[in-house]
Amino acid sequence: MLKALMTAGVTGVLWTGSVLAQQGSMPADIQPISLTRLPALTRDALDDEGKAAYDYIVGDGPAPTTGPVAVSLYSPPIARVFSDLNGYLRYNGVLSPRHTEVAILVAAWEFEQQYEYSAHEPAALSYGAPQAVIDTIKYDREPAGLSAEETLIIELGRAVMREHKVDSALYNRAVDLFGRRGVVELVTVMGDYVMVGMVMTTIDQQLPPDRPALLPAR
Repeated sequence: MLKALMTAGVTGVLWTGSVLAQQGSMPADIQPISLTRLPALTRDALDDEGKAAYDYIVGDGPAPTTGPVAVSLYSPPIARVFSDLNGYLRYNGVLSPRHTEVAILVAAWEFEQQYEYSAHEPAALSYGAPQAVIDTIKYDREPAGLSAEETLIIELGRAVMREHKVDSALYNRAVDLFGRRGVVELVTVMGDYVMVGMVMTTIDQQLPPDRPALLPAR
């Protein structure tokens, strides 16, 4: 059973040869397979609890070597929770996949999480997010000429993560567009990717060699 965290480009692959060739450009503490400070885990290296979590999340799918699944397996209970929460929000929540991906991009941009952003920009485009929405987030522009929903997602994300407050007018617009449940799930999507992004930043997750860095440097 391959869970949601391993989609949209976040599944790792054994890049050993090409990764070793580029190690000179990476920090000295980055491991060659995981591309993080943590060694890559295999199922055989896990205890019984870890194996059960691995089977629950990965099943017969390819072994994850980079990204959220790979690192979450260091804590099997967290791996299960991450997988269930992420799978619900991205594929079973009340938001459309397009709006979910836009919310993820907002969170990844605010947290400057290159790995997450570079995985989800193509996903947002594939679900129909216009290039103008991507560019508004990517280049920190004021929303102009966008849909009411995507304008709201960008403004709400910026208010929460920059100003740490949401005024009544913005909140009421959010409820009008997404409903009360939708607002809770929208903000939870952003929080999910900030939470995982904190872990990814701490372990210094690098990009696989086939993934371009899409988040501009600041």
